[in-house]
Amino acid sequence: MSTSVPAERGARVSFPPPLVFVAGLLLGVACRYLVASARAPIDPTLRLVAGLAVVALGVAVIVSARILFVRSGQDPAPWKPTATLVFAGPYCFTRNPMYLGATTIMLGLGVALNNLWISLFALPALGIVHFTAVLPEERYLSAKFGESYTQYLARVRRYL
Repeated sequence: MSTSVPAERGARVSFPPPLVFVAGLLLGVACRYLVASARAPIDPTLRLVAGLAVVALGVAVIVSARILFVRSGQDPAPWKPTATLVFAGPYCFTRNPMYLGATTIMLGLGVALNNLWISLFALPALGIVHFTAVLPEERYLSAKFGESYTQYLARVRRYL
């Protein structure tokens, strides 16, 4: 008879956080057509350029964070085990660059598409992710990495 050690599990996150942001985006699109059109009275070219610049910033933050995860041999899925802490790149100024990037993308899309509903749902989406993913991730990382993670918490803000 052999005994097996259970495989380590990551944070207790039950579903992919990006789906929350996709749901917020879709809800914003639905509200535009089902509730009312929420538009900004801004020059269309300026609005499009500003919105796309914000989207590009969000994409850049997510891509740079994901590259660091891959280089460290980790999977960004929060329910997978974390082998090591990442302190470089966007992790120098935010502990949650992927969630911050997704929020930024939603804000930029709302502006670029002149659908302020999308932008309005960005913060509630982040709020849901905060309680369903960020807090469980922080508990997991605190338990796994102890003082090293505690020092990181004191040094770097959760979002901005």
